[in-house]
Amino acid sequence: MLEVLHIENIAVIEEADIQFRPGFNALTGETGAGKSIVIDAMGAVLGGRTSRELIRTGANKAFVSASFSGVSPNLPGLVENGIAPEEDGMLLLQREIGADGKNLCRANGRPITVAQLRRIGGELLNIHGQHDGQQLLDEEQHGVYLDRFGKTETVLAAYQAEYRAVEALRSQMRSLRMDEAEKARRVDSLRFQIDELERAELAPGEEEELNARRSLLRNGEKYLSALSGADYCLSGGDDSAGAVNQLRDAEEALSPIRTLSDDLGELYKRLEELRCEVYDLAEIIRDKRTEFDFSPAELDAVESRADQLYRLKKKYGATVEECLAYLNRCRAELDAIETADDTLLRLEQKLKKAEKATLAAGAALTKARREAAKILETRIQSELRELDMGKVRLSIVFAEKEPAADGCDVIRFLMSANAGEDLRPIAKIASGGELARIMLALKNVLAEQEAIGTLVFDEVDTGVSGRAAQKVAEKLAQVSRRKQVLCVTHLPQLAAMADTHFSVEKGERKGRTYTEVVLLDREQRKTELARITGGTKVTETLLESAGELLDGAEAYRREL
Repeated sequence: MLEVLHIENIAVIEEADIQFRPGFNALTGETGAGKSIVIDAMGAVLGGRTSRELIRTGANKAFVSASFSGVSPNLPGLVENGIAPEEDGMLLLQREIGADGKNLCRANGRPITVAQLRRIGGELLNIHGQHDGQQLLDEEQHGVYLDRFGKTETVLAAYQAEYRAVEALRSQMRSLRMDEAEKARRVDSLRFQIDELERAELAPGEEEELNARRSLLRNGEKYLSALSGADYCLSGGDDSAGAVNQLRDAEEALSPIRTLSDDLGELYKRLEELRCEVYDLAEIIRDKRTEFDFSPAELDAVESRADQLYRLKKKYGATVEECLAYLNRCRAELDAIETADDTLLRLEQKLKKAEKATLAAGAALTKARREAAKILETRIQSELRELDMGKVRLSIVFAEKEPAADGCDVIRFLMSANAGEDLRPIAKIASGGELARIMLALKNVLAEQEAIGTLVFDEVDTGVSGRAAQKVAEKLAQVSRRKQVLCVTHLPQLAAMADTHFSVEKGERKGRTYTEVVLLDREQRKTELARITGGTKVTETLLESAGELLDGAEAYRREL
């Protein structure tokens, strides 16, 4: 559960620590006091979208942390990201929002991304906003709710794999189907490109060898002059003995005394090795000089080939290897076009099998959904009776549709608000209060299926009053015995039913607006309930009525 929410520089909240407790926690306050800011802070530390506008004026960053207890180390979000709670089950989530738009997120001190924070936070706490009821009006969401309840992920994934295979085959077939004029144009283009590349007779690695040869030929005179100079120094000429001959003379001069001592023997040996090495170098240089055949015609041919490669690379790829790869693709495409009719016949056979498999997987998904729908209808109907909506009928109806990414079903929640009336779309007959209670019933049923320990309800009581408000309060009290409940409300019935009551209060100091969150004792709760009921003028009668409301709520909670 959520133990402590710490907030710094979020809108009008300069700093606040809210220590939530097990059970039902209520937050009340005047309109505009900052209750929604507390919810925004929760959303931020759970990885929700934020804006720099959320940062308090004058501050360069905002900070929120949430401390959770009783966290299982086996939560998928924690396991996937290599994060574990403390030995006592504590987990600390933190998020810092900078004025420059940068975010710094941590889980138990370990840096994580916003996406990772969202993944982890979504398994710890759910926020149900006052506009969630509007999602019931979107019939595309009805199937999503049913799949969540029925836990059809595995069956849905199997169906979607078959559906993707069908779509891939259809896409492949579309690419092979073209009119004859388009096919002729494409074939001509491919053949021209293939012919041009084949006539070029490209070879891998050719470009590097060509560039090296061109560089050599361009510097042919310099190359020959250098080799000739080196050859003359090593081998000599008509007027010079050269280094090899001089080393041989030095070797012969030492030869008579090489046996007189070890040092002289070693010196002679080194001189002999040096002469042999220089002789080998001289031979190599002489061979290179002899082998080099500088021809202006060859240079022209090399330059022409380099220009040809340059033009081909501009059209077909950055390197010779890429040009060859393009050639292979052209050959493959041409072959595919020329054999398209045969390929289409094969693909049509595969498509029939894939479509059959998709329909079978879709039927299995529909069956799983229908089974889940019967249970969900019963569960929601039971919840609605407890919310004083016993005459409301809710039915989940199915209609067939062409296979799509989400299945072969059109799923709609229909309702009848009064006895004897036909079932109709929720959007056409549900009032605001009815919508809020239906959504509460649905959220409660879905929450039972999930391991999330904390549920946050942000003014979900909109449009509810009187007896219905009392039923909503009792339902939240029931839920709070299984999960921690945090509720932002304007209704005295809900606030009175809470185990713990906070007041969000706005004030002014030194020309700045401040919001603080105050934990109320019983007397303070009576005053706050009286204010909620009667407005700014709190009378003894209102206080007495608030006390009775608290007594009744306490009696109800004791019976749970």
